[in-house]
Amino acid sequence: MPRKPTKRGHLRNTQPAFSRLARSMALLNSSRKPKPKNNNSTVHNKATPNSTGSRREKHDTRKSKINESHSSSEDEDFEGVVQADFAFFDPKPDDFHGVKVLLPTYLDNKEWDLSGFVDLILQQTTVGTVIKIEEDEDNGVYGFISALNMQRYKDCKCMMEVKEYLLKVCQDKEIKDKLRTYFGEQAEHVGLVISQRVVNLPPQLLPPLYDGLFDEISWAIEDEPTEELRKSFCFKYYLILSKVYKHKNGDQKKKDCITTEEAIIYLKPEDEVFHNLSAWSFCFPLRTQQVTTNELKDYRSTGLLMAVEATHVPNFRQQLHSLLDES
Repeated sequence: MPRKPTKRGHLRNTQPAFSRLARSMALLNSSRKPKPKNNNSTVHNKATPNSTGSRREKHDTRKSKINESHSSSEDEDFEGVVQADFAFFDPKPDDFHGVKVLLPTYLDNKEWDLSGFVDLILQQTTVGTVIKIEEDEDNGVYGFISALNMQRYKDCKCMMEVKEYLLKVCQDKEIKDKLRTYFGEQAEHVGLVISQRVVNLPPQLLPPLYDGLFDEISWAIEDEPTEELRKSFCFKYYLILSKVYKHKNGDQKKKDCITTEEAIIYLKPEDEVFHNLSAWSFCFPLRTQQVTTNELKDYRSTGLLMAVEATHVPNFRQQLHSLLDES
């Protein structure tokens, strides 16, 4: 039976539902700006697989008007807004450099097989998405998402280095034991969710991006050609590695000095939802230098690993939609 398209609807021009400080950091960290395009910005979804393994058009009419201040040194005289047509695509080898450039500090400043990691992401085409600008001659990648099975790729050098790194930075013995279980006897049921993007990507793209990921996982369980592949997407748990800004006094019992400030600033709005739904999590200091401002003088860049049970995915999807709808 053919897959049904996701619900059609219009996405409003919303702002991320996180603090003003986080929004200002997003602007400060903006690295790539879309080129000026036409006045209508449409979010085009990938084709969805049907029961025969082929793909068909979704005919989704989501609209997302993207207004961004232009600050390119090449167009210093340009003042106004930039609008672009973003589209979702299956990963392919040509996306290698575009994806890799979004992951330089995924494991902080550790030297590891990042190229091999990117290869895994791009080789898995049935579950995973890259975001590009429609008909962009530069073919630039503005974001991507994927979920890799910890057991399926356990012998890959890059995945072994990911596991080694996370066990090293985890200082909580109880959580470290759980982490070893996720990497050991439970590995076949654990998916590592990787999602990176340019920081000024419109937040309206997030709900369809995550909806697409979890829909594709469900379809892969039914449609992959072998039982081994189908089982590799039967996730019971998800691991999400991200970065946040944590207040230097955030762990103190008495927080009189931060009553008007957030203990944690989530640079990605979905991370707050994941964190609230997580079965367990831990933070760890990062060595990579981040952009700092006077507003962040009391914050430090911090790694955050979260474990979320797959049963919470419907709740996550609903909360992510609500979070952006209410902003």
